[in-house]
Amino acid sequence: MSETPAQLWRDLVATAPAHPFVTSYDASGGRVELSPATLDNWVSKTANMMVDGFGTQPDDRVAVALPLHWQSIVWLLSSWSVGAVAVPVDGDAFPDGAQIAVADADRLGAALDSGAEEVVGASLHPLGLPLRDLPPMVLDYTTEARGHGDHFSPYVLDSGAPAYASGRAWTGAELVAAARERAERWALTGGDRVGIVIGPATPLSVLGDDASVLLAAVVAGTALVLLEGGPEDATDLRSRLKMEGATAVLDLADSGVAADGGFRALG
Repeated sequence: MSETPAQLWRDLVATAPAHPFVTSYDASGGRVELSPATLDNWVSKTANMMVDGFGTQPDDRVAVALPLHWQSIVWLLSSWSVGAVAVPVDGDAFPDGAQIAVADADRLGAALDSGAEEVVGASLHPLGLPLRDLPPMVLDYTTEARGHGDHFSPYVLDSGAPAYASGRAWTGAELVAAARERAERWALTGGDRVGIVIGPATPLSVLGDDASVLLAAVVAGTALVLLEGGPEDATDLRSRLKMEGATAVLDLADSGVAADGGFRALG
């Protein structure tokens, strides 16, 4: 049977649990670094919350209306761990029939109007603090997730089943194949640190219709550094990337940060 995204993730956690995987900066410069083991703790808690708290079943749809952030990465990995179909949401265009809708504070109203069975609000605080103002009928992500178990054993999943819906439906096997192709094309290794430069509230869909930007890093064991900025921030971004030991840059904000920075430009 072909591999699934959940298997790729379990392999990384098993082989490089303490290696940095996601380093995330917020707009104020706050920094948080998560290893596969630390991120997997959130993945496990979230997957247990989905199964035990929400009754999530394979093929259920999970609408993720969050920008690119370590918490949105957790929701993708958790959805794949339980066999659910992750659906990245741009703007307020929530899909019909989602069992779970998870949204940042700005889109909770649209999430409530979407008809999802469960609506979860995420503060996106660097350290995972809860939302300050929680609307009725909305569960706070970090508060709810913390009450669930630290370990989750992914289901035995059908790699031919849908796993992601962005542009079209993607099976788990198709996601893995796209990830391996991108990792090979970019020549990623476990020694790379890839800086991903994004604009304010950049949607999760920037990972690609096949989510291969994220999964290529999982395949290769490559560390990701998420930074927010634009052309006016190029000097500061270069300095931060050098401090982080970045070897390559995926510039999704057209900041020009890769020019004369000594980084491999990915595209």
